[in-house]
Amino acid sequence: MATHSFAVTARTGDNGFLRAVAAISTVAGWCSAAMVVAAVLITCQMIFIRFVLNGSTVWQTEAVIYLVIAATLVGLPYVQRLRGHVNVDLIPLALPFRARRVLCFATLGLSIAIVAVMFWHGYEFWHFAWDRGWRSESVWGVKLWIPYLAIPVGFGLLLLQLVADMVALATGVDRPFNLESE
Repeated sequence: MATHSFAVTARTGDNGFLRAVAAISTVAGWCSAAMVVAAVLITCQMIFIRFVLNGSTVWQTEAVIYLVIAATLVGLPYVQRLRGHVNVDLIPLALPFRARRVLCFATLGLSIAIVAVMFWHGYEFWHFAWDRGWRSESVWGVKLWIPYLAIPVGFGLLLLQLVADMVALATGVDRPFNLESE
């Protein structure tokens, strides 16, 4: 029977960079949670106005959509810090420690590359909306650079957390895939 891995928070040790990134990721998690709470409160307010006061709503649905998407993106580094993303460790469990370490570096490197591309294109998209003064086509007409800012911020912070994970692995602060060595 294979041993089970239990997800643990990313380790920081005495490394100032790792502790700073962990603090930033935690603040991002709190902001993400606050956005979810705000979305729930706005939804409750919208329901009250529509079904109790029999009034119309203008901005609530769009605000809730933008808040939930932003909460998802801004919450990415916190989930990574807590090791909350889906993790299939069948292959790492079958590998010896050195091969597991190589696989972890390869996985982190590929993740960093993909997230860096997402960050770059997200930044370009946000900047395009900001530079051109795009607004939503709804009655509310929100400036789209505001909700689009969550794309580069979320992917930028996730990229920072992934780099911190690689530094922790390279310096021996953290283990590959959080698995014990043989």
